[in-house]
Amino acid sequence: MSEAALKATDRAGHFRLCGDVGFASARTLWEEGRREFAAVESIVVDLSAVDRVDSAGVALLVSWVRDTRGRGAAIRFVNMPAQILDIARVCGVDVILPFDSDSAHDGSR
Repeated sequence: MSEAALKATDRAGHFRLCGDVGFASARTLWEEGRREFAAVESIVVDLSAVDRVDSAGVALLVSWVRDTRGRGAAIRFVNMPAQILDIARVCGVDVILPFDSDSAHDGSR
């Protein structure tokens, strides 16, 4: 198990989500995202370093979308692991997750 974290990159508005994203980490990550994203109008979250995810992790992404759109900002996800997309499809929320379709990958790095 690797600890989940949301890290700002050296590019303005770009973040990287890392580790195991699920029930144990979703609440903390949600709060961290709200703080980090608050003053950013265009957000990009790189998901390539997500090791494992569960439905709470997908709910986290949906919450970030809802929160940022609610304040008029934009968010998109890049390098989405297949596991996230699979869970999102089963839950019926894949249509609301903004991601670059050509950036979805199988989780291998």
